Amino acid sequence: MDFNFYMPARILSGKGVILENSPELKALGTRCLIVTGTRSAKKSGALDDAFAALEKEWISYSVFDKIQANPLAETCQEAGNQAREMEADFILGIGGGSPLDSAKAAAIYATNPGLTTEGMLQKKWKKTPLPLVLIGTTSGTGSEVSSTSVLTWEDGRKRAVTHPDLYADLVFADPQYTYSMNRELSITTALDAFSHAAEGFLSPVCNDIAALCAKKAMPTLWEGLKALEAGEALSSTQKDAMYYASLWAGLVLNATGTAFPHPFGYILTEDYNIPHGRACATFLPALVLCGMENSAERTAALFDCLGCTFSELSDVLSRLSATAHIRMTAKQIETYSTRWEHLKNFKNVPGGFDATRGIALFRGLFLDP
Repeated sequence: MDFNFYMPARILSGKGVILENSPELKALGTRCLIVTGTRSAKKSGALDDAFAALEKEWISYSVFDKIQANPLAETCQEAGNQAREMEADFILGIGGGSPLDSAKAAAIYATNPGLTTEGMLQKKWKKTPLPLVLIGTTSGTGSEVSSTSVLTWEDGRKRAVTHPDLYADLVFADPQYTYSMNRELSITTALDAFSHAAEGFLSPVCNDIAALCAKKAMPTLWEGLKALEAGEALSSTQKDAMYYASLWAGLVLNATGTAFPHPFGYILTEDYNIPHGRACATFLPALVLCGMENSAERTAALFDCLGCTFSELSDVLSRLSATAHIRMTAKQIETYSTRWEHLKNFKNVPGGFDATRGIALFRGLFLDP
């Protein structure tokens, strides 16, 4: 068995975990900047619990709540500046993938005054970031347990920064904070988590530990997606399981990286406003076909794990991604392909992948006749 695995984030989990473990925050300092969005942290109850825990430990805090979906690198820079000005000892990120990824970047900016957004993208910071605590409120991102921050840069494109400095020092994992998600958010975040697990499981670099994590995540996420697709309401027990499955999927993502569904999905998010999880799932059936052609045993294990056929998998993902209406010109597709010349994600595809095949895939899915 291959035991190569790296995941230094410390995770404390369970309902009520923040208040029960508030002394863990005191150990990080006496001043905190909370990085979050405008609604979900408050709606979920996570923000109020964080306030209570900080006040219990006599930790002063300020809130930066300007994080939007597909957060801008400049906004994270602003958050880092605020942390530095208030002399924060640590950053506390609360929310889905956007606030958590933003908190990671803010922790870097806080200790590196003068660091540009380009410097962040090129990983040119010199000083260790502020300690980082993350509290997730969705069942999809996996950002709690990964060393990746996905941001939107000045040119409007989404790009990921991955570095060991982006691991959280502490994660509070309480599934109750996902209960306030509506159906649409539940679908798109579950699709994201499922993509993390499936892309990683089919990756040529997937080792035994990552495969075990994927097998732990995929059946739960798949059953949840089928229930959501059928219009069913998830029970609290199912929501708990979906949240923990998203963390298992995040461990897979952290170990293997992603294949082409993620960078291809960024295009649908940037130019067509398709939520990230739905955008990634649009391309997942094509990746599974690559697995069927070039890694039959591993792909058969995926179907066995899910208890479904390729046809069922493709049909459910297609209905949930809901991107069949998108149309592109041949010129648009050619323009997009210039972004794929040195795309490292192609190496994560069974049998490999390239820009020419990417063009063919986009044409098959979106070409305007």
